[in-house]
Amino acid sequence: MHTKTLKQLSVLLHEKKISAEELAKLYLARIQQSDLNAFLHVDQELTLQQARAADQRLAHNDSTPLTGVPIAHKDIFVTRGWRATAGSKMLENYTSPFDATVVEHFNNAGMVNLGKLNCDEFAMGSSNENSYFGAVKNPWDKTAIPGGSSGGSAAAVAARLTPAATATDTGGSIRQPASLCGVTGIKPTYGSVSRFGMIAFASSLDQAGPIAQTAEDCALLLNAMTGFDPRDSTSLERPKEDFSRDLEKDLKGLRIGIPREYFSSGLAPDVEQAVRAALAEYEKLGATLVDISLPKTELSIPVYYVIAPAEASSNLSRFDGVRYGHRAADYKDLADMYKKSRAEGFGEEVKRRILVGAYVLSHGYYDAYYLQAQKIRRLIAEDFQNALSGPNRQCDVIMGPVSPTVAWDLGAKANDPVANYLADIYTLSTSLAGLPGMSIPCGFGQGEKNARRPVGLQIIGNYYDEAKLLNVAHQFQRVTDWHQRTPG
Repeated sequence: MHTKTLKQLSVLLHEKKISAEELAKLYLARIQQSDLNAFLHVDQELTLQQARAADQRLAHNDSTPLTGVPIAHKDIFVTRGWRATAGSKMLENYTSPFDATVVEHFNNAGMVNLGKLNCDEFAMGSSNENSYFGAVKNPWDKTAIPGGSSGGSAAAVAARLTPAATATDTGGSIRQPASLCGVTGIKPTYGSVSRFGMIAFASSLDQAGPIAQTAEDCALLLNAMTGFDPRDSTSLERPKEDFSRDLEKDLKGLRIGIPREYFSSGLAPDVEQAVRAALAEYEKLGATLVDISLPKTELSIPVYYVIAPAEASSNLSRFDGVRYGHRAADYKDLADMYKKSRAEGFGEEVKRRILVGAYVLSHGYYDAYYLQAQKIRRLIAEDFQNALSGPNRQCDVIMGPVSPTVAWDLGAKANDPVANYLADIYTLSTSLAGLPGMSIPCGFGQGEKNARRPVGLQIIGNYYDEAKLLNVAHQFQRVTDWHQRTPG
């Protein structure tokens, strides 16, 4: 039962072949036996309460396609009843008085919350090693990282501890862990999903999305997740859409842009081979490959690591030990309490980014760093528009690798923040441009160690093209079985 997709579970629930309560118990038992450190807080009683309520709805035909299906939430979303820690000592015992909009949407749809998932502290990291509560292990190889910052979400779906999970993507934090754990994840267009109740990292980049086994599952989850929210000033006012509407369209005539910059010297040969094999599969499905250039790709790392820390230094200033969160035990005066509470509450990587952010926003440096980064950000977005839109548009979607390598060993880059940052080279530009992007499993690495570690294919589209991306992904998943493989 636990290997079934969200869509399959939905059918079984509606046909009364299993109850929501039985399903919740099955997953809770799997979570209890797991040693991946993917979950931070599980409350069986709360989960079973939601499952019983879902069974009532199913009995009275007052259900949605998601009613009774289990889900788990990245611990960056605040939740009533479950702790919301953002993976930090700062919020170690924080429980929110309200639910994030995303959580509210899934509750209204009748989904059953299995608990909260581990992540890098305040979503800052590419390996899930920055969590105060310890690293998550990759279910394919427990000596490897799962990716980050949504490492708990990707690992839990890959290990079939939950059929679906929420995640957030600021610079690749949905796509990169989905790739390294061999699952499907999509970051929608910036503003599609409400950020209300999502603990903020970089407000102009943060975007929530789903991680599941298949593109079809992600479409069903996006149907519930998206929608205008007046409580989020960056939320888009758009009519509701059905993201599964085009899943069955064939791909004849689809033009796939292959950016030269994504296949340069930094890409590991085994990852390139898996991605090229996937592209060949698309040609068999009737698509054509078009050579394109995104010349500003390499600038996305310096631009992102100016803009994101700047916004983080502003967002994280609210954690001062006064209103909520960790407060130091000994202090002389108010300023001392601020200093000590933050010194004790924040981890190394978070402090590093706050310091960088405060520096680039300081008087005399603002124009040289922050404003300059915003200008280059616009040029990066223009690269994509030149390829994807206008009278001279070259392609319908863009494809390439998600990460330059398969998952690396736990601890391998722990003392080298820049090496961690470089792992995001192929995902950052999509986030900076606010475009939708997704990762689907397309193979494994090579060699004794890497042959157990998954590779993901990245698919990028123009604004609001999520339905097209999901269609392109679904057609690939119909003719391949990478998404059905499970860790031994």
